[in-house]
Amino acid sequence: MKIDWKKKLTSRKFWAAIVAVVTCVCVIFGVDELTTEQVTALIMAVGALIAYILGEGFVDAQRAKNQTEEKDDERN
Repeated sequence: MKIDWKKKLTSRKFWAAIVAVVTCVCVIFGVDELTTEQVTALIMAVGALIAYILGEGFVDAQRAKNQTEEKDDERN
């Protein structure tokens, strides 16, 4: 089974799961609360950035595809 990484990296559930795992690991190793919060915030910020970049790339690709199809239709 092939993993669709583009879809996975834009999933809020995926990033929430990553945050949960990292938070648990921080608690297990006795990391102070401030550091745990900062790490959690960093992961969520990176997740949001990746989702935005991939989402905008998808929208741009669809727009370019539609413009190409419209030009082809005009020629016919």
